[in-house]
Amino acid sequence: MKIIDRYILKKFLSTFFFCVILLVLVIVIIDYTEKVDKFNKAGVSQKEILEYYASFIPFIAGILTPITTFIAVVFITAKMAAQTEIIAILASGMSFTRMMWPYFVGALMIGMLSFYLNGWVIPNANKFRVNFEVTHLKKAFYFNETDIHFKVGDDLYAYLFRYNNRIDRGYKFTLEKFQGNKLYQKLTANTIAWDTATYKWQLENWQLRTFNGFEELVEDGTKMDTTLTIRPSDFDNNSGLESALTIDELNAHIGLLQSRGADDVEIYLIEKYIRYMIPFTTVILTFIGLIVSARKSRGGTGFQIALGFLIAFLFIIFFIFSKALAEKSSVDPLYAIWFPNIFFSLVGIVLFKALPR
Repeated sequence: MKIIDRYILKKFLSTFFFCVILLVLVIVIIDYTEKVDKFNKAGVSQKEILEYYASFIPFIAGILTPITTFIAVVFITAKMAAQTEIIAILASGMSFTRMMWPYFVGALMIGMLSFYLNGWVIPNANKFRVNFEVTHLKKAFYFNETDIHFKVGDDLYAYLFRYNNRIDRGYKFTLEKFQGNKLYQKLTANTIAWDTATYKWQLENWQLRTFNGFEELVEDGTKMDTTLTIRPSDFDNNSGLESALTIDELNAHIGLLQSRGADDVEIYLIEKYIRYMIPFTTVILTFIGLIVSARKSRGGTGFQIALGFLIAFLFIIFFIFSKALAEKSSVDPLYAIWFPNIFFSLVGIVLFKALPR
């Protein structure tokens, strides 16, 4: 790399980290102000609060990465343009495309770091944050769904009328086993309870019906232990769980939900696609920020910075809209989450073509 490359890259990365630190501090102060009454009401110690924000800060920093990258690019480039540094660089014989190289390197470094942190480091920190919020900041959770269906194995389906997560007990349980398209066994029980000693489910007042052609064998009993892939944690408050899973855990959880035919698998698919999308978003917004702020303006850097914030705001609106469509299942999550990247890539190409050289 040339001296000018190192100069731009150093300014880019230092401004990026400064923006991250500044925005995170502002958000933490606002968040603490809003939650301090809840902390006092829940009797949370200062140590626990510090531990909470130690995991909250990486979470917020990960979310802000693409936007802070864009802000850093707009700020340093507009300042360089105002001081005629860009004109001097281009006058020396370096093309605008070549001048983009240190920005690309910086965006690539930030994107790769972001992918690693969002994929493994931040989710592990989020495990404490999510548990803390569920325990201290949110109301007690009661599982109130009815008519619950699970696919618990190959040709094996379970049903519960309702489940009480406070005592880990379900009511009107049914387990059906099929052979091909025909029902082979049907196990029913008035209640099903989790045994913490054996880590198994205990069926109470059960009946097992086995079908063999036109014959039917009926067995019944008072209590029976059984092993199922269902766990009491499946009925806990899973709000924010997707952010507390590493990419490996996320893939495993998605596979489990898909094997069960669960309805909420889109939430975890969206989280997975977002983690892969963010590094590309960082690169795309870097180039757009460079293009919109590279021209020198007589009015100073204010216009370029304002335009940069407008584009960042539009990107956020596009992203929120696309994510909402994906969550409502009206659009394939993969296409919905990647739509902002695709659209703003086209915007960047149009801006680059229209840029005077």
